[in-house]
Amino acid sequence: MSKPLIVGIGGTPKPGSTTEQALRLALDAAAAAGADTQLFGGNHLAALPLYLTEGSDTAGAEMIAAIRKADGIILATPGYHGTISGAVKNAIDYIEETARDARVYLDGLPVGLIVTAYGWQATGSTLATMRSIVHALRGWPTPLGAAINTSGGIFTDGECTDPAAANQLAMVGRQVMTFARLHQVDPTATETV
Repeated sequence: MSKPLIVGIGGTPKPGSTTEQALRLALDAAAAAGADTQLFGGNHLAALPLYLTEGSDTAGAEMIAAIRKADGIILATPGYHGTISGAVKNAIDYIEETARDARVYLDGLPVGLIVTAYGWQATGSTLATMRSIVHALRGWPTPLGAAINTSGGIFTDGECTDPAAANQLAMVGRQVMTFARLHQVDPTATETV
């Protein structure tokens, strides 16, 4: 059996963004559990034109190819004004390119969710929005979604100094990996009807 591919999408264009650091930690946990991983971080998202505008067909090709091969996805967004960032939403919009594929959108895939925000208020509403988006794309949000309050400056040089937050991120990565492996063994286990 091949190693599952877990694709991470998220972050902000800001170098060293807490959202991208959180995403990397979750992907590291998936890799430690046996996955291959691929990251489309803040710089990639910042370079994507708005979906369906000039140049979007070629700009999003690498990310869409990875999504088509993925056995699991991890989405990470900052909570901006109580919801997901425009850059992350734009990247998600590109998934529409899979609408006519044999596996439509994220059908049957486990999807881990991470929200970072400078305070607690935006984490809950943003996480709920992310779950709704994943359901609309026919994906399976993992049982745990990580809601991380970054106001205490808990990320430094790719490390999370808050043990509870670090545990949440690792658990998201491991859950996506576990469900991806299950889907590989028995695709009907996560089949939508």
